[in-house]
Amino acid sequence: MKILITGANGYIGMRLLPLLLDEGHEIICAVRNKERLSIDPETRSKITIIEIDFLEAVEEGKIPIDIEAAYFLIHSMSTSTRDFDEMEARTAYNFNSYINKTKVEHVIYLSGIVNDENLSKHLWSRKNVEEILSNGEFNLTVLRAGIIVGSGSSSFEIIRDLCEKLPVMITPKWVLTKTQPIAIRDVMHFLTGVLGNRKTYNQSFDIAGPDVLTYKQMLQRYARIRGFKNWIITVPIMTPKLSSYWLYFVTSTSYKLALNLVDSMKIEVVARDNKLEQLLGIKTHTYEEAIDMAFIKIEQNLVVSSWKDSMISGRLNKNLGKFIQVPKYGVLKDEKKLKVQDKERVLKNIWKIGGDNGWYYGNWLWRFRGFIDKLTGGVGLRRGRTHPDKIFPGDSLDFWRVLLADKKNKRLLLFAEMRLPGEAWLEFRIDEDSVLHQTATFRPRGLKGRLYWYSVLPFHYFIFGGMIRNLAKA
Repeated sequence: MKILITGANGYIGMRLLPLLLDEGHEIICAVRNKERLSIDPETRSKITIIEIDFLEAVEEGKIPIDIEAAYFLIHSMSTSTRDFDEMEARTAYNFNSYINKTKVEHVIYLSGIVNDENLSKHLWSRKNVEEILSNGEFNLTVLRAGIIVGSGSSSFEIIRDLCEKLPVMITPKWVLTKTQPIAIRDVMHFLTGVLGNRKTYNQSFDIAGPDVLTYKQMLQRYARIRGFKNWIITVPIMTPKLSSYWLYFVTSTSYKLALNLVDSMKIEVVARDNKLEQLLGIKTHTYEEAIDMAFIKIEQNLVVSSWKDSMISGRLNKNLGKFIQVPKYGVLKDEKKLKVQDKERVLKNIWKIGGDNGWYYGNWLWRFRGFIDKLTGGVGLRRGRTHPDKIFPGDSLDFWRVLLADKKNKRLLLFAEMRLPGEAWLEFRIDEDSVLHQTATFRPRGLKGRLYWYSVLPFHYFIFGGMIRNLAKA
């Protein structure tokens, strides 16, 4: 079957892609920037990639006419706190315009459970998108999920951050709200199971695991599984805004995502039935099993995708492709170079930079800079990195975003997502003469930008000098 995946570089899309390929389907991935699809060259050679921004005006001939099915996996909740519902509606209308000109028979949309009478803006938007898609000239299957638990999922990472970092929590009252989590593995089974299944056409289904839990119980069970105890004290005085700040500062989530999540956490997200589970013969996993499976993937370094690599985890909502050409004029630079003995070993060091491995020199200074960035509304260092030794364009790397990761030409280029009075690049390159080049480039924004650069210049001398020396050690 010829299948279109929209939102292919998102958390769900990246998990779905290899499963569909294994089943022998022909896959077309629709992304805004093809360079940001974080897949290995072998997988890339098996698929077709097309660039489409579903928020922009519809362009003729973008999508092949002969596709037979499509997955709608586009969400905008984390790009805005005000108008994300309008963005999601526009995306759905434009999707219909594209797909109605093809031979698509079946469209599958992953939505949210919307059984409560008083829906949050986030869940109302999901339901609105369902209604828009239902007017398309195709058969629609809607899968409604609640909290998705898996390695790299935003929900799992938030729970992990809270429990691992706060043995005692002063929590808002929404932690007593009931929800019904589902393992990411089960979500994948449902997404692939309904494909082309005529019994699911033009219907919506709640999908969930067997456990109905409060958020407090989810936190407590996580702690028990991990072998420690936490104390949770619930107070009624935390407003949604204070709750959002609490999530933002303690976890790796962005403030926009935290605000929209808190808005939804006041609403019960419990499935009505399990008829699809019976129809497809799927036995869902418990919450504890979902946690265990997530840590198996983490410990084996087999995390396929992470929400942190999505652009929603950063503060920038831009096409980073335009930053891949590092400017030469009107910039300030710190350039260092060093002859290396073992190019391949040094390249491996470069590819392991950031995350748990740190920055090879003055890690406490990097952590302090991340703390300052978090205080001022930036992303901080908490995102880390998805893989310990693999980097793809578009990946997050602490408070940097990967623009270019070219092992063949021995070059890594990063763009800063920290809050700065300007724009910053950090480049590592090994030339044919075995010389390691390390270049920090800063394009200041006015006088404030220049003052910032010169104020941190003394730190650059030690940090960047120590970093290149340690990177070069073979």
